[in-house]
Amino acid sequence: MKTGLATSEFFLKHETGSSHPECKERLSSILEKINVQSYFKELNLIEPRVATREEISLNHNKSYITEFEKKVNSGSGYFDMDTPYSKDSFLAASKAVGAGLDIADKILTSELKNGLALVRPPGHHAVKEHAMGFCMFNNIAITAKYLQQNGVKKILIYDFDVHHGNGTEESFYDEENIFFISTHQFPFYPGTGKSTDIGGGPGKGFTKNIPLASSTNDTKFIETIKEEIIPIIDNFQPEFILLSSGFDAHKLDPLGGLEISTKGFEKITEILKNKAEEICKGRMISFLEGGYHLEALAESVETHLSVLKG
Repeated sequence: MKTGLATSEFFLKHETGSSHPECKERLSSILEKINVQSYFKELNLIEPRVATREEISLNHNKSYITEFEKKVNSGSGYFDMDTPYSKDSFLAASKAVGAGLDIADKILTSELKNGLALVRPPGHHAVKEHAMGFCMFNNIAITAKYLQQNGVKKILIYDFDVHHGNGTEESFYDEENIFFISTHQFPFYPGTGKSTDIGGGPGKGFTKNIPLASSTNDTKFIETIKEEIIPIIDNFQPEFILLSSGFDAHKLDPLGGLEISTKGFEKITEILKNKAEEICKGRMISFLEGGYHLEALAESVETHLSVLKG
């Protein structure tokens, strides 16, 4: 079975301005890097569909979806000081959601083994009722709920972005069939993700936050995955693994303070891919989140994709 790559030139139309960290050059630099790789022609390339409002509302309030669409119809602006939008942002965000859903469909029908949703805007900070931290719709959370709707009972989400995935955690904090794990620099934006936050109600014990000190390097990060995350996967036995793949934990990233190398991301991907093959038939979807040093981002994503491809 192949590896899927869901991406679109349309994501470049989500205009944030060249001085904004989450700029269109992030995606174009990645595409330039992977398009010349020998394995590129072996990927299953997917032009993402536009997710419907009903699909988006699996995780977001309908009032927010309506408000978002009205905002872009009236021009460009900001949801908050970090999160600009332009006239094409609603459609780009809807296609970013569609990328995850399309890969999920193809894995469920055994057309693909795994896949990468190479999208922007990213998603893991978006909460149910508003945009936040460059994110507009929570791509990974919507895909998880879509998988549940299609009969997948147990899903594990691992977020290795340098920032805590507060929006994703909020979506599943009371959920016992979705295990959310996050490794992230702490204290840091958005201020959430304490180790004492472990879920609530029936979801108590199904959220695992692993705050990391600034300057955490490859050795410590990989040790954390092996000693704390792999045992959770073994015990939980998910049917699907979803990754919020933020490469802003790279040592060259201007927004983060962790010290992960490109080689470190390669090893991280190998460990997670091997575990997915052991536990859930390799069924894994990776979603691009952060990463703001263009060269380091392109190299890290290319390495990540090459490991997924195998």
